[in-house]
Amino acid sequence: MKEFITKKVFVLCILLCILATIFCTNMPFYTRADGEVDLTCKSACLVDYASGTVLFSQNPKEHLPIASMVKMMTILITLEEFDKGNLTKDTMITTTENASGMGGSQVFIDPYVEYSAGDLLKSVVMASANDASVALAEHISGSEKTFVSRMNEKAKELNMNDTHYVNCTGLPAPEQYSCAYDCAIVLKEVAEHELYHEFSTIWMDELVHPSGRKTELVNTNRLIKYYDGCDGGKTGSTNEAGCCLSASAKRNNMRLISVIIGAKNSQTRFNECSKLFNYGFANFESKNIISSNSPVANLKVNKGKKETVDIFANEDFSVIVKKGVEHNYDATFENPAKISAPKKEGETVGKAIISKDGNVVKEISLIIKETLEPLTLKDCFDKIVETW
Repeated sequence: MKEFITKKVFVLCILLCILATIFCTNMPFYTRADGEVDLTCKSACLVDYASGTVLFSQNPKEHLPIASMVKMMTILITLEEFDKGNLTKDTMITTTENASGMGGSQVFIDPYVEYSAGDLLKSVVMASANDASVALAEHISGSEKTFVSRMNEKAKELNMNDTHYVNCTGLPAPEQYSCAYDCAIVLKEVAEHELYHEFSTIWMDELVHPSGRKTELVNTNRLIKYYDGCDGGKTGSTNEAGCCLSASAKRNNMRLISVIIGAKNSQTRFNECSKLFNYGFANFESKNIISSNSPVANLKVNKGKKETVDIFANEDFSVIVKKGVEHNYDATFENPAKISAPKKEGETVGKAIISKDGNVVKEISLIIKETLEPLTLKDCFDKIVETW
């Protein structure tokens, strides 16, 4: 009887050990979209920049804190202000005590002095500066609260349906969350701006304060230096969010966006982001279906000084496919055999229809890239004389 009880106790201990291992391990439970990539983070996403195709996902829409990756939206709205002409790199911004008092990662800006918008944006992009983020937000919208409303409006505009912002820094807030897929969307928008890459590709720099004091800036995204092709991204790290990273890398004619949320430490987020990039570049390639730089047809011109004109697609269209697999996209063109002058540069003269398996996936305008001037009476007379 005693021996039977001893065996039962032994079996119970084994079961308890197994349960403890399951519930205490740092390895989260997840369902992978592709068994070829093993990750330990809570959520991840790999997206083709050009087409938006998701190449790998792991809990891509799970609501999670993302720490300083929130600043990607802060950066995007600031870049839009540059696009509108409301800001230039030399625009001087007066800081507040509220901005200079932000905790966490910062560049230690002084209150009630002027910094250039370029220096503040560079501090956010490179050093993830909370104080510089709030200074920009207060200047652009009057207050951080109003700026955050604009952040949420922009998120809705971009169909980021699993994101809600509470501040512009990513400092812990119970109601603030996003997901890996939405982080890829906002980085895709940011990566379209040349000014962003001007700052995101700098490894080390310094911020010179109005007093002459200097703060060293080191890019928090180590992949800028150590991963071939990486030219942008945003780190994030808090106790609640774990270690996070969204990054962009380009090789040849293909750009990928990789997002990691909830890695167990800083090195793991860089390793797993690199692992996703490696998987994408090794297994996929970009195929150009239509190039806006190559003419798709040459049309006759009636009553024009020029007899013919080339027409072009208004934009490029490419798709991402598995290497070694033929794509099933087709492009057909609807355009007249000839057009009449006058016509302005950029005028639409037809359309390209992109189909996959017989189903239309996109229509692109066909345009002329030069102005077509009409024949004058003198031109007609000169032609008659020349022919005679």
